[in-house]
Amino acid sequence: MLFPNGNETSATYFILIGLPGIEAAQFWLAFPLCFLYLVAVLGNLTIIYIIKTERSLHEPMYLFLCMLSTTDILISTSSMPKMLAIFWFNATTIKFDACLVQMFAIHSLSGMESTVLLAMAFDRYVAICHPLRHAAVFTSPRISKIGLAAVIRGAVLMAPLPIFIKRLPFCHSNILSHSYCLHQDVMKLACADIHINVIYGLIVIITAIGLDSVLISLSYLLILKTVLGLTREAQSKAFSTCVSHVCAVFIFFVPFIGLSMVHRFGKRTGSNLHIIMANVYLIVPPVLNPIVYGVKTKQIRQRIIHHFRSASGSSDLEA
Repeated sequence: MLFPNGNETSATYFILIGLPGIEAAQFWLAFPLCFLYLVAVLGNLTIIYIIKTERSLHEPMYLFLCMLSTTDILISTSSMPKMLAIFWFNATTIKFDACLVQMFAIHSLSGMESTVLLAMAFDRYVAICHPLRHAAVFTSPRISKIGLAAVIRGAVLMAPLPIFIKRLPFCHSNILSHSYCLHQDVMKLACADIHINVIYGLIVIITAIGLDSVLISLSYLLILKTVLGLTREAQSKAFSTCVSHVCAVFIFFVPFIGLSMVHRFGKRTGSNLHIIMANVYLIVPPVLNPIVYGVKTKQIRQRIIHHFRSASGSSDLEA
């Protein structure tokens, strides 16, 4: 346990405080959060089901979308059930090892999602700039290897984080300022030198999220250069295939970069801003991605409508 006398010791549990200052409202705030979580899970499961059952959608772009939806389900599930337990049942304690597992899951899944978004950008680049080579580049075995590489990359990059936290002694407090275990939040409670944690965190952001965002931007600059040389009709078709992915990129990277900037440079900002941004980062992309792809992607939209009409037609016949 942690220690009011300020002595250094190993932590056995942490306390997650949710949203400080509005504890009375947390019970009611949990209802819209639960609704958003259900939308995220059901929306992404629908995308996965549609792609899996429709052979016409077994193309690289949709297979990568299936990976993105799977990652979104996992990343929201790694944090939302515990957050709802805090708001509804005041279950604020989390064991030290469970905190490390949650931290690893959240950070590694974020790295996987970034890698999948990069793969989707490369897919659009090859499809638009080198269409004759697209089928040869994105074969089924290669897509599977890309998915496996995304998992390995995310896991390997984030594996040192819980190890670095495990070696630290803690004192004074075991209260975390977020609704889930975040590396930046946990390491601030340590009594020892945390320069290794800080430096490695920066290395991960630069080599993973930073590099991915640069390569995605470069892909779209090359796509734009190619598209501007096409006919107006071809331009419209090319842009329509990229809109959903561009939205997904902004939905993921903007909250992530904003959260990282606030944690590192926003020391004078209120703690509630940090907490709200952290919650937005975990719940908004999983909610919006299936909506964006369901609305903007014609093939997916048509199949969803078709399935709903078939289901309602079957219900009418049974009645």
